[in-house]
Amino acid sequence: MTDKPVEAAPRKATTKDVFKALGRGRVLITLLLGFGSGLPFLLTGATLSLWLAEGDVTLSAIGFISWVGLAYSFKFIWAPVVDRFDVPILGRFGRRRGWMLLSQLLVGGALISMAIIGPEGGLTALGSAALVTAFASATQDIVVDAWRIETAEDDEDLSLLTSAYQLGYRFAMLAGNALILFFASWFGWNGAYGIWGAAMSIAIIATLFAKEPLDRSDIAKATGGAAPWTARGMYDAVVGPFINFVKTHKTAALLMLAAISLYRLPDFVMGPMVGPFYLDLGLTKEAIGAMRLSAGLAGSLTGIAAGGIFALRFGFGRTLLLGALIGPMSNLGYTLMAMVGLSTPMFAGVLFVENFSEGLAGAALVAYMSSLTGIGYTATQYALLSSFYAILGKFLKGFSGVVVDGLQQGNELMVAYALFFAGTAAVGIPAVFLCWLLDRRNRRLKAELGAT
Repeated sequence: MTDKPVEAAPRKATTKDVFKALGRGRVLITLLLGFGSGLPFLLTGATLSLWLAEGDVTLSAIGFISWVGLAYSFKFIWAPVVDRFDVPILGRFGRRRGWMLLSQLLVGGALISMAIIGPEGGLTALGSAALVTAFASATQDIVVDAWRIETAEDDEDLSLLTSAYQLGYRFAMLAGNALILFFASWFGWNGAYGIWGAAMSIAIIATLFAKEPLDRSDIAKATGGAAPWTARGMYDAVVGPFINFVKTHKTAALLMLAAISLYRLPDFVMGPMVGPFYLDLGLTKEAIGAMRLSAGLAGSLTGIAAGGIFALRFGFGRTLLLGALIGPMSNLGYTLMAMVGLSTPMFAGVLFVENFSEGLAGAALVAYMSSLTGIGYTATQYALLSSFYAILGKFLKGFSGVVVDGLQQGNELMVAYALFFAGTAAVGIPAVFLCWLLDRRNRRLKAELGAT
């Protein structure tokens, strides 16, 4: 893709556009691949925290186990391997499809391993299986993102495929943090995780029907043609994507990376404590799941639709800014819940706002990051951007349990939760400022282009 202001995207596809286009094979496949990418994400994060909290695991231990999610933040390290090498045996399906199949098989197998082990098998063994799940899932994200970007025929097609991917991802997130709670009530957490591991077959089938987007010769031509095992090839695979990104975006590269890295920091930091907070508040798994499937789903669909309309009218830059503004509101909602106590209307409102903001800004952020990549470096550059998106939050959230435990010294548990969630909302302020600077830059560049 070429460097251009965020506003230059000709059209932001909406949820309605995606459903109309599902008869087109690439769109349906992209939606199913997005579902496969989103399925394991919360199973090593917030949902795992809820499972552990029910098993009387301490808040500090829950916070530290959440560090397995750092695999998503360091995926740019092995992304060059995905960009330049074929998978043994499975490589016959193509470079992108081979890596997709390998990662999806590993995710499914690792989730089933988590189901077999459970907390009763020891936190070390369960944490190791969760780490394999996160590592394989991060690899899947690398290659699916590359496939999505390289498959697009133009900017409008990229917008459509990105929206389809995001829609599938959001459905998987709801399955992983709402629907699974009912299965956990019926079959136990071990059984639910086993079923979700088997559900990765949906993504595997989609991969088998997908088409390889680029010929290996096209990739070699775009990167200079040096064999990846030579000194020049290794340098280009590892360092080339970074040099290419900085040369393309110049001084704005640092602003882009800073804004992306802080964008959803409030959500990452509070994530591991949400499940334990629900249980300490007196909510059951069934009540949590029902609310997520009602108010949460409504918020997601409304947010995705509003994001598409807002981006069409005002551009991705202002959509990102709006998302940065309303995102921390759900954190403050959790503060109110902790202070007021159990309230169904308040719970519904908090979940609606949380999912609305994620739906509104999520697709805009993904489409924006996609537009910053270059052919030949797609997997590595997008992995770099999406790693910056999560690395700080994934690291800091490991201390979330320690913070809540510390706030309990001299305070009641609900007061400690209230202070914690208020603090996580405050860490979103820098992101608002950086998104404003980024939007200001984009509007200036658009004005300069219009004047020439």
